[in-house]
Amino acid sequence: MRRAAGIALAIVLGCLMASCGREKARAPVPPVAQAPLIPRVALFGNPERAQARISPKGDFISFLAPLGGYLNVFVMPVDGELSAARAVTGDVARGIRKHFWAEDGAHILYLQDSAGDENWRLHSVDVATGEDRDLTPFPGVQATVVGTSRAEPDWVLVGLNDRDPKWHDLYKINLKTGQRALVQRNTEKFSSFIADRDNIVRLALRNMPDGSVEVHAFMLQGGWKKMFDIPFEDSLTTYPISFTGDGAHFLMFDSMGRDKAALVSVDAMTGDKTVIGENRRADVSDVWIDPVSFEAEAYASEYLTNEWTGVDDIARADIAFLDEKLKGEPTVVSRSADDARWIVVEDGPTTPVRVYRYDRTGERALKPLFDQRPALADAPLQPMIPVEISSSDGQTLVSYLTLPPGSDVNGDGAPERPVPLVINVHGGPWYRDSFGFNPEHQWFANRNYAVLSVNFRGSTGFGKAFINLGNKEWGGAMQRDLTDAMNWAIQRGITTADKVAIYGASFGGYATLVGLTSTPEQYACGVDVVGPSSLKTLFESIPPYWESSRNEFYLRVGDPTKPDGLALLQDRSPLTRASAIRRPLLIVQGANDPRVKQAEAEQIVSAMRARQAPVSYVLYPDEGHGFARPQNRISFYAIAEGFLQQCLGGRVEPIGRDFDGSSLEVKQGADRIPGLAEAVAAIPRSPPQLAPAVKK
Repeated sequence: MRRAAGIALAIVLGCLMASCGREKARAPVPPVAQAPLIPRVALFGNPERAQARISPKGDFISFLAPLGGYLNVFVMPVDGELSAARAVTGDVARGIRKHFWAEDGAHILYLQDSAGDENWRLHSVDVATGEDRDLTPFPGVQATVVGTSRAEPDWVLVGLNDRDPKWHDLYKINLKTGQRALVQRNTEKFSSFIADRDNIVRLALRNMPDGSVEVHAFMLQGGWKKMFDIPFEDSLTTYPISFTGDGAHFLMFDSMGRDKAALVSVDAMTGDKTVIGENRRADVSDVWIDPVSFEAEAYASEYLTNEWTGVDDIARADIAFLDEKLKGEPTVVSRSADDARWIVVEDGPTTPVRVYRYDRTGERALKPLFDQRPALADAPLQPMIPVEISSSDGQTLVSYLTLPPGSDVNGDGAPERPVPLVINVHGGPWYRDSFGFNPEHQWFANRNYAVLSVNFRGSTGFGKAFINLGNKEWGGAMQRDLTDAMNWAIQRGITTADKVAIYGASFGGYATLVGLTSTPEQYACGVDVVGPSSLKTLFESIPPYWESSRNEFYLRVGDPTKPDGLALLQDRSPLTRASAIRRPLLIVQGANDPRVKQAEAEQIVSAMRARQAPVSYVLYPDEGHGFARPQNRISFYAIAEGFLQQCLGGRVEPIGRDFDGSSLEVKQGADRIPGLAEAVAAIPRSPPQLAPAVKK
C-alpha cells in the first residue's frame, strides 16, 4: 500500500540513476549462489487452498481445494477449523476455477465449460445437501452472470446466447428449480447489461461502428433511451460499474474530459457526475463498495504499486489497520452482507497469497485462514523491482524486473555479472503487468534467468492516451517498446545481447512470433503459447459472442474489410515473415481454443516445417485458451524449462512425474528438447493426484 509504494519508488530512482548511459564498474564476485530448485508443482500445481469467500450471513466460509486432484468447493463454519471443511462439489474434469455465494446464503454458484470451449454453464449447489443443478444445460451456449439480489435471493440474472450466438438475451433463473423466465430479448444488440440492487435491468451498453459506446437507460414508461456516448478514445477506460443501494446513482470509471480514469457517481436520471476520487499518475482501477449502502468506500490506483485511498474515515481506518498488519498488498475479496466480516488476501512478490478473516466489529482483528501455497513458505523467493524505462520516442514504460538469487550482491537492482534474460510479455494486449507475487517471475529467477515484464503502450492503467498509442501498433510501436526494454537491460548490464528470450501467451505469444520473424537475430529463442500467427485469420475466426467488439478490434488493430487495413494486418502478421525465423521456437496450443484457433499454430508450424526451421510444437487436445488442468499446466512448464535451457543455459528440474496424466501431444520437434520424446512415451494417461485428496 502507501508504505510499499514509497519503497518501490526509492528502488526505481536508484535504478534510474545507475543507468545513465554508462555501465557501472564491477568488482569480482563469487559465482551466483545455487539456491534450491523450487519444484514446478509448488508454483504451478493446484494450490492447497484458494479463493476464500464468506457467506452473506457471515456464518460460513467457502474455498477451493483439491479433491482427487481437481479443485472443488469446500465449506466450513466461519469459526470452524480447516480440517472440518467438507466438499460440496465433485468436479472430476477440469476443476472449478471461480465460485461465489448466492444471496440466499444456502447455495453456491460456479461456472464450468467443456475442455476449454468457453461455453460456460452456470451451476447451483445446495450447501446443505450437495445437490448440483446445471441451471443452463444447453450445449454450445455461453452463460454470463449479470446479477444477484437480496430482494430476490432465489433467482439469478443470466445472459444466454441460445437464440443468437452473437448476442446474449437476459433470463432470470431459479436456483432451486432451474425455472427460467425471459427478461430481455436482446434485439437491440447490446454488448452488456447492468442491473440495480433489486435485479432490475437499468443500463445497457451498445458498441457502435465508430468505436464509441452508447450508454442506454431503461425508462419504465418508454423502454430504452440513450443517456450518453462514450467516445472511442475513452472506450477502454470508461464504463459503469454498479448501482448504489437506493438506485438513484451508479458508479462509473470515467476518463471523459481527463486522461486518467476517475471514480465518479452518476445521477441515474440526469446523467450528472460527481467525482469521488482520481489519481494524476494512473487510472482508478478498483473500488470498495459498502455491502449495506452499496456506496463507494475506497478506491485504488496502480502506477508502480497499488495505492488505496479511503473515501470516509472508517475506510481510511481500515486501510491504515491492514497496512500496519500486513507486509504485502491487501485485497478485499469478499464481505458479509452486514459488513462485519471480510475476507482479505495478502499478496507480495515474496509473499505468496495468504488469506485472512477480518473482523471489523468492536476491536478490529485479523485471523489467518490459510496460505494458498504453503510449500513456498521456505522457498528462495526473489524481490520484484519496479522500474521506469524510457522508450525510444520518450514514453515511460512501467516494468517489473526479478533477478536470480544471489546475483545482486550489492542490492542495486542489477546483477554483478550479466545473466540470461526472459522478456515476459503480457496478454490482452489491453491488460497490464503488476507488482506482486508472480509465479512465472519466481520460476524464471530460480532457474537463473532475469525476467522483465513490460507495460508497453496499449497496456491499461496508465490513462487513455497511453492505451490509444497502441492503436494500429500491434507488431509496430508496441513491439519496439519491448525492444527498447531489452536494450535498457543490456545497457544496464543485466544481460547480454546474445542471451535474451521472448516468452508469452495470447498477445504475448503473438509478440513472441513477431520478435522471431521481424527481428530474427534479436532473440536467442521464443516461447509462444496460444498466440495468433495471422491477424487476418484471427479476425476471420473470432467467437460469435465477440461480435459487439469486432469494430473496436478493427479500429485498434486493422480493418480487414478495407484494402489499407488488410495490408496492415498482413504486414503485421508473423506468418507473412515465417521464412525469416532462424532461432528455436516453441509453440503451444489448446485444441479447443475459441479465441485463437488451432489453425493459428498449425499454419506457422507448417511454414517452418517446410523449410526445416527449428520449431517444437505441443498440442493439448483438452484445453482452450490456456491451461485449466494442472497436469497439463505442469507438463507445459517442464517442456518450456527444457527448451529455455537449450538456448539460455539455465537450470532444469528433471521432468520426473511431471507429465503424468497430461494430454499433451508433441506434433513437431520433440528431438529438439532433451528427454522430451522419452518422457512423452512414458506418460500414464490417467490423471494422478497432485495434492492429497480430501474425502467428500
